[in-house]
Amino acid sequence: MTKKGTLLVVDDNKAILDAVSLLGRGVFAKVIALPSPNRIPSLMEQEAVDVVLLDMNFSAGINSGNEGLYWLKRIIEGYPDIPVVLFTAYADINLAVTAVKEGAFDFVVKPFDNAKLTATLLSALQLHYSKAEVKRLKERTTALKGAFNPEYEVIWGASPAMQQVLQTVKQVAATQANILITGENGCGKEVIAKALHRLSTRSKEIMVSVDMGAVSETLFESELFGYLKGSFTDAKEDRAGKFEAAHRGTLFLDEIGNLSYPLQAKLLAAIQNRQITRIGSTRSTPIDIRLICATNKDLRGLTAQGLFREDLLYRINTIEIAMPPLRARKEDIIPLAEHFLKQYGAKYGKGTPSMDDHTKEKLCAYMWPGNVRELQHTIEKAVILSSNGNTLAVSDFLLSPAALHIPAGYEGETLDEMECRMIQKALIQHNSNLSTTAAKLGISRQTLYNKMKKYGL
Repeated sequence: MTKKGTLLVVDDNKAILDAVSLLGRGVFAKVIALPSPNRIPSLMEQEAVDVVLLDMNFSAGINSGNEGLYWLKRIIEGYPDIPVVLFTAYADINLAVTAVKEGAFDFVVKPFDNAKLTATLLSALQLHYSKAEVKRLKERTTALKGAFNPEYEVIWGASPAMQQVLQTVKQVAATQANILITGENGCGKEVIAKALHRLSTRSKEIMVSVDMGAVSETLFESELFGYLKGSFTDAKEDRAGKFEAAHRGTLFLDEIGNLSYPLQAKLLAAIQNRQITRIGSTRSTPIDIRLICATNKDLRGLTAQGLFREDLLYRINTIEIAMPPLRARKEDIIPLAEHFLKQYGAKYGKGTPSMDDHTKEKLCAYMWPGNVRELQHTIEKAVILSSNGNTLAVSDFLLSPAALHIPAGYEGETLDEMECRMIQKALIQHNSNLSTTAAKLGISRQTLYNKMKKYGL
């Protein structure tokens, strides 16, 4: 039989304490013996006890059982899920009934039968495990409310850049390696994270997503690590954090570059130790997760500036997957657009709209600064607003004039680099007239001024 669980035995009779401890070690992984109940509170704060075997009387000459009932109540108040078995040398059926009514799991009379005591303790242990599992599932369900996102079909596309991403995903999905997905906003980082999870050995478990940019510093620990009831004003019940909710599954930390420096240390400790401690608790809880992170920021640059921990970057970046922007894979634009046309045509009862060659040409020439997300939203708007049957024209698409054409000489530079060059060109064309330049770029004069300041123009 595999030994498991921790038994706490409390009795002032050393012979009884030794005998029960010896018996308990045959079935429990750990047995803790206390000659006095006064140490129960401090010990249970430090040890993860599964079953308590508690004597009823500790003071010489007093056999009322009131001491046992007192400590029974103390244990139940602090640890309602831990079963307590009471035992005494005085067979009093009324005391037994009172103890059970007060919350005792069972009552054993001394001198005890080894087999019966062992069976009682094992039953108590099984009850504890069952309660713990029910509680864990309840807390996990609470933590997962709203965590489920619609499944998005991955349209990998035929571009060499996305084929390389696909190859990397296939190579690393089945491993337990920590993955960092980088790329601009809207390029599909979360979709890749979901693909990694679906292709992993944890696919039957849940993937929990956390937007690190939306987690405030004051809520960081409660959101990620959970808390115990009463640990702060609004803690009305025990609640599992995102780490526990993702146990045996995948934890996706989006926009990790937005995490403040002080909180990075707390995250690093949880990732390194693979355990967390809930707010209000002194016990550490082991967690088994596959970690995937994503960011649109240059973490190496932030590290050089002292804004992102180098050790955390190494920890989350076993494998890096760089998502290309949509403008760098023009051959994927039309397949993606047709996928979204089919999706939103069905959603809004408009069949499957099509596009003529001129419209496709314009879509391919557009810069898509918002990447796949912008394309998706643009297609949805076009489907909703279209009034020309099943064929969409260029006029049905609301495209920003500033990104309507790919500049001559484009060689795949970053969006910031292209934006800077476009502003420079527009300023020259319009003799540095800010109002005219802003109007031609489709932005406000203040926005233009802010961007000029940003790029040092």
